Amino acid sequence: MNTTHQITDLLHAWNSGDYLAANKLMPLVDHELKKTARSYMSRERPDHILQPSDLINEAFAKLMAESQQVNWRSRRHFYAIVAWRMRQVLYRYGENRPTAHHTDLNSRIPEKESEDVKNLHRALNELASVRDRAAKVVELRYFGGYTIEESAYILDVSEATVEREWRFAKAWLFQRLAR
Repeated sequence: MNTTHQITDLLHAWNSGDYLAANKLMPLVDHELKKTARSYMSRERPDHILQPSDLINEAFAKLMAESQQVNWRSRRHFYAIVAWRMRQVLYRYGENRPTAHHTDLNSRIPEKESEDVKNLHRALNELASVRDRAAKVVELRYFGGYTIEESAYILDVSEATVEREWRFAKAWLFQRLAR
């Protein structure tokens, strides 16, 4: 059985209440989770208290606590939820550390603890209520460091759809954050 099917089977087992499946899942998703965590952490201040492995552990602990509420549809769904959860963990850590830097959606190294990023977090939550897929694209592209192709794969949509949602999200967020 290939890794893709193993991941999907373990997610389904986890859905069914087999919490040991989550432990078996970790070695199979570790590489992808580390990639995502490193991308998130590359945007943080150098002296941040969390390391990529800590970010993974905290996000995964939250997922374990919520596992009865999550119905894992696929490994794509899993990776998207983990990316979202990592953003939530980092936001919580940076919530009380305002700085005066500007957040640029085209930048690869923003200051997450800035007031602008707090506003971005709030705006993303608003965007999700208006156009959920666009918000997921931002989470994957901006926070997760995924390419258009990888984001399309995770969301199970075309690359053109991701590009369209990315353009929409940047314009929507720019307008929202300019207020």
